[in-house]
Amino acid sequence: MLVLGIETTCDETACAVVQHGKKILSNVIASQIDLHTQYGGVYPELACRRHFDLIIPIVDQALKEAHASPADIDLISVAYGPGLIGALLLGVHAAKSLALAWNKPFVGVNHVEAHLYAAWMGCEEPEFPALGVVISGGHTFLVKMESIGQYEVIGQTVDDAIGEAFDKVAVMLDLPYPGGPEIEKLARQGDPKRFPFKAGVVKGQPWNFSFSGLKTNVLYKVKGQNNDKKAPSQIQEHDKPHIAASFQEAALKDISTKALAAAEQFDCKMIFLGGGVTNNLRLRELFQSSKIPVYWPLGGLSLDNAAMIAGLGYHVFQQKNYQGDSFDLEPKPRIPFRTLLSK
Repeated sequence: MLVLGIETTCDETACAVVQHGKKILSNVIASQIDLHTQYGGVYPELACRRHFDLIIPIVDQALKEAHASPADIDLISVAYGPGLIGALLLGVHAAKSLALAWNKPFVGVNHVEAHLYAAWMGCEEPEFPALGVVISGGHTFLVKMESIGQYEVIGQTVDDAIGEAFDKVAVMLDLPYPGGPEIEKLARQGDPKRFPFKAGVVKGQPWNFSFSGLKTNVLYKVKGQNNDKKAPSQIQEHDKPHIAASFQEAALKDISTKALAAAEQFDCKMIFLGGGVTNNLRLRELFQSSKIPVYWPLGGLSLDNAAMIAGLGYHVFQQKNYQGDSFDLEPKPRIPFRTLLSK
């Protein structure tokens, strides 16, 4: 079964062809980082306009690289949320148009759920229950996984997502967008123990995350202030690597410590991580202490891509008894994560 996947939730225009949910025949991604760097983040209107220009050429390229024609495609899968509403509209309506023109079924999938599936694609025989860890620019949460489509959210951020915190700290340190890779690069030159930064604690909710206080402490340090806002002065340039290293260590240790403890608490057999922050090498080092197998997204699948959309769509289609979604399906900027079907 060949599935054509379409991803346009933010600033990547992507299309892929995946066989039987696992074998990637093509995975084409057009990034807009250069377009948005001057703004220090994604400019929604520009992102949507760029999707309009790229979507059909990217679909054509994905088919060409997969050596497939529209007649070979069995299903079209598209991310219908969460994300930027204008960007989602472009992808969903492109999927509907292709489904109508090619006389193929289509399904809408949850973009965040697909990030977890990206790690799943590298596992031959998943064991359950498993722990899912989604860490990206817009999302940070832990889920107990019983199978594809059966999840229970056990922890989430109460303020900033981890990737968002990295981007904001990068701005404080005068680093370019996107901030995550720049923070990681600068942190290699610094001492992670120089500044005693700590992530927030959410009372009564041991699996939840809070990064706003950590970010504020970094801001005070950058401005040369204590928490009482006294004695302001600009921080010295040679201190920036130490700030980056100390911030990164505090944020990533909070993720790894809670994830590993949750995996033990809920008797998880495996850990699956998804999202752009999984590219961070220090994070991967912190998970090496895990007593159970840890699975990361395959190469090229940690950031937004269409292969994970196509792969997840294959399973969603089966769950719907091989019935596609209605053309009434509308994009949603926010979608609650699917919970366990039975508890």
